[in-house]
Amino acid sequence: MSPAAESVAAITGQPVRAATPRGVIWLVELGDGRTVVAKRGKSGQAMAEAAGLRWLRVPGGPPVPQVHGHNEHWLVTEHIPAGRTDGAAAERLGRQLAALHTAGAPAFGAPPPGGPRQAWIGAAPMANVTAAEWPQWYAEHRVLRYLRAAVDRGAMGAAGARAVHRACERVDELAGPAEPPARLHGDLWSGNVHAGADGRAWLLDPAAHGGHRETDLAMLALFSYPYLERVLAGYTDVAPLAPGWQQRVPLHQLFPLLVHAVLFGGGYGASAAATARAALG
Repeated sequence: MSPAAESVAAITGQPVRAATPRGVIWLVELGDGRTVVAKRGKSGQAMAEAAGLRWLRVPGGPPVPQVHGHNEHWLVTEHIPAGRTDGAAAERLGRQLAALHTAGAPAFGAPPPGGPRQAWIGAAPMANVTAAEWPQWYAEHRVLRYLRAAVDRGAMGAAGARAVHRACERVDELAGPAEPPARLHGDLWSGNVHAGADGRAWLLDPAAHGGHRETDLAMLALFSYPYLERVLAGYTDVAPLAPGWQQRVPLHQLFPLLVHAVLFGGGYGASAAATARAALG
């Protein structure tokens, strides 16, 4: 058997009929007829993602795959057959995201219950360090941490780094009205919103933590989620955003852009620098 099949059999207690690679995941058919998804990660990633998926299951929130189990490196979840999205599904997703965010978190940076302090966003380490106030926490633990890594990687030049530093120095005035910690997916780009065959938009691959709800929405906008206007209409119908939220979108996009600069280099450092300048006005 493949390592995926062996791990899934051990985790689920079911014999494996077939295990088929699909990019970074495996589709595994179990002896009881179910098909599950198996995903391998670095040490601690499976535990972090499992805790995040469980935490994101809230009444009225977006659907997330059921966790069937995990070990140190492998996570096994429910398989969601693919379908197509439309405007109605996007508007429903907006309302569901509002329910998820308002479910709250104990603090900014709080990990999901049972989740590790040292977690992950994609393949990048992410520290869940808690704080009572969002602006300085965001600057230190979600922007400057990745800026330093991007500079070390050569993905961010000196002028761009200065722009990001200026945005962090002014984060208190740029942040807008104070809000309570929201329960975030944490890596909500369009590729982590899966159109299910049931017509619903499912959330996958979280980097869940307590944060500012505008960060999830800004990340969804960053990589052009379809029907974004319908998502925002559904969201604001349930949980209106504070005035000026449109001007704060670049501030919230600094985090995912810098993570991408660390992971992929290329033009993401330049995009982060331009976004920092846009956040400054």
